[in-house]
Amino acid sequence: MIASLLFIVFLSMMMAGVPIGAALGLAGAACIALANADSQWFGLLAVPQNFYAGLGKYPLLAIPMFVLVGSIFDRSGVAARLVNFAVAIVGRGPGMLPLVAIGVAMFMGGISGSGPATAAAVGGVMIAAMHRAGYPAGFSASVVAGAAATDILIPPSVAFIVYSVLVPGASVPALFAAGLFPGVLAGLALIIPAVWLARRHGMGQLEASLPRPPFWKSLREAAWGLAAPVLILGGMRMGWFTPTEAAVVAVFYGLFVGMVVHRSIGVRDLFDILREAGELSAVILIVVSLAGIFAFSLSTLGVIDPITQAIVNSGLGSTGILLLVLALLLVLGMFLDGISILLIFVPLLYPLMVHYQWDVVWFGVLTVLTVAIGQFTPPMAVNLMVASKIAQVRMEATTRWVLWLVLAMTVAMLMVLQWPQIALWLPHKLGY
Repeated sequence: MIASLLFIVFLSMMMAGVPIGAALGLAGAACIALANADSQWFGLLAVPQNFYAGLGKYPLLAIPMFVLVGSIFDRSGVAARLVNFAVAIVGRGPGMLPLVAIGVAMFMGGISGSGPATAAAVGGVMIAAMHRAGYPAGFSASVVAGAAATDILIPPSVAFIVYSVLVPGASVPALFAAGLFPGVLAGLALIIPAVWLARRHGMGQLEASLPRPPFWKSLREAAWGLAAPVLILGGMRMGWFTPTEAAVVAVFYGLFVGMVVHRSIGVRDLFDILREAGELSAVILIVVSLAGIFAFSLSTLGVIDPITQAIVNSGLGSTGILLLVLALLLVLGMFLDGISILLIFVPLLYPLMVHYQWDVVWFGVLTVLTVAIGQFTPPMAVNLMVASKIAQVRMEATTRWVLWLVLAMTVAMLMVLQWPQIALWLPHKLGY
């Protein structure tokens, strides 16, 4: 009874517009109190303990740092320089700007690891450029939103950091390595329909008349941005620093590039950058900490085992259950942000991983890839909301274009499902 009430209260508050973090914490605390009605303080002393326990994990220190890195590189003009360099490589012509947008977003994912942050950084540059070249605003927003979704796969990834905290045996370096090839595969899958749609519908007719940036000049200007993922990922691979320490190194590298090299960030800009990153980090970490209360109530009320047994005994088998789980995650991704989905459902899914002996790293990549698809699938996709706002277009105008991109990335997800070595070859090769 109380276990059912936990989900009823949570869903009721969500539908009433209560922020997801508050809904998680309040529902968990209410059910803890009801389950311990005869105890002193109704057992609510467990609430502050689990609030702190949700935050007191070393890998989570990387989250505010990577969020700050995204803000710094957004302000430093790195995205615009990467766009010029990409255009210098691929040239001008119908369909080339969507290709550039996806490529630059994938590269930015190796710096910030946040989908909405990349949608804002790349969208601010690419949507205006695509508008000047004659692309419809709805198509431009769809391409940027889909491209930004690859960023929670390509390392570093905030989603993988949270997943590693929730799942024993899934280390951050292994997840980072496992996400690289699926992230690149997802980006390539997006390029095919984006270029095809642009050429089929005659978009970007003005693109060929725009000047092509000189290659060597563009390379010099983009060199500092190009070196950022090499520093972050190469340093972790060489053992110079942990993923958490890599985030701090990336912050100082970004400040050096923005303040000394490009001089696009002044001392007065630091306050706005720190405030922006602090607000976003606070939102993420408060949700993480309040989800700790929800997870504690799940375990103490004995909810997880009955749900696991019901699923196992459903007769669907390992493949059927896995497809059902991925379909559920895709639908949830349309309405919730990725971090919240992981915090709520990974504790419920972990017993299934153990029962069916799914590789926890491979399942983590599948989970994050599926959630990434949901981030740009209407009606309430977070990346699509950001890109639509920048393009100044209603989300309904993106539907005819974005569904092609959703289908393409879904095919990439099914490929990772069918051939796990796409995700697992690199971490095995690196010894993780």
